[in-house]
Amino acid sequence: MNQEGISFENQPRAIKEKDLPSLTERAKIIKDQGAKAILQLHHGGIDSDKDYSGVDPVIIDKLTNEEINRIIEDFGRATELAIKSQHDGVEIHGASGYLCQQFYSRHFNHRKDEWGGSDEKRMKFALKVIDKCCEIKNKYKRPDFIIGYRITPEEPYKDGLTMTECIKLVKELVKKPIQYLHVYQSYYFRKGYNGEKAGQIRLKVIHELTKGKVSLIGCGGLKSFEDFKSALNSGYSEFIASGMASMMNRKLGILLKEGKGNKLEVEIDPKHPERYAMPPNLWNMCFQGISWFPPIKK
Repeated sequence: MNQEGISFENQPRAIKEKDLPSLTERAKIIKDQGAKAILQLHHGGIDSDKDYSGVDPVIIDKLTNEEINRIIEDFGRATELAIKSQHDGVEIHGASGYLCQQFYSRHFNHRKDEWGGSDEKRMKFALKVIDKCCEIKNKYKRPDFIIGYRITPEEPYKDGLTMTECIKLVKELVKKPIQYLHVYQSYYFRKGYNGEKAGQIRLKVIHELTKGKVSLIGCGGLKSFEDFKSALNSGYSEFIASGMASMMNRKLGILLKEGKGNKLEVEIDPKHPERYAMPPNLWNMCFQGISWFPPIKK
């Protein structure tokens, strides 16, 4: 949603009016297949890559108030481009250690002003971003336009996020006029390991806070038909998302809808790259031992 936030090769842009043709084409492809086109708004922060952005990564502690407010405006402009390109909504990426999460995490945010210090001040950036996106939605009189927010519940750092901070943030998020909360984690039934409610299944804890207020999307390592069935039967989320399974099965939704879950591939066959239709860089990353990529058939 701005140049400095780019973190990946060929990352989709929602920065300027010139991005509208590609955004519009992408939305049409998705909607023509009967799905909702939700544009994820991402800023890498310190994880942005100068090789792709052309500028230095953003370090929270070094940002001026003017720069912070300008980034919030950038989220609003990206939302405006999403509306103009006929998307059905946006998802604010507040997970995976990217900028919104960096602001909330003590591991990254050491500011002593209105944007750092207490939990309330550290979560201010994320809440302001949501307010800006909602403002644009109202400006265009689009009550049907979906706004979602994605979180990662905990961080592995000594001074990182715990379930205590996660619960505080979720309580504030459900007060906002968003339509869903998307919880990103490596395993759907992962238990919290630090802070309040540690030892309990994260999604269950979060769902107790969201049900009746916003929809919850859960994900994490779902590959087989049994995985999906267990997640659905748990009642821990209204929706289920899957990355690994969709990378391995180009017709994942159709197979599940038609009751052909037994035909799902649960490993990538390195001898048949044509099955997966991945660009070369993504295909190569599958063999680098990255935990959130699909397993490889031996």
